Amino acid sequence: MLGRVGLPEMLIIATVLLVLFGRGKVSTMMGEVGKGIAAFRRGVKDGAAEEAADPLPAPQLIEKA
Repeated sequence: MLGRVGLPEMLIIATVLLVLFGRGKVSTMMGEVGKGIAAFRRGVKDGAAEEAADPLPAPQLIEKA
């Protein structure tokens, strides 16, 4: 049932959010969500670049005497 969220449902949710929180609060929340998504993407990109630049060292074989 929750798998099919279309345009009418999204409009109803947006309307309810606007009524409950007001335009200023909703725009502030969406700005923070956007900043969070951008930070997440930067972190993933930096992590992938760091991993490619510094691969894991090869395991060392330890000889038993």
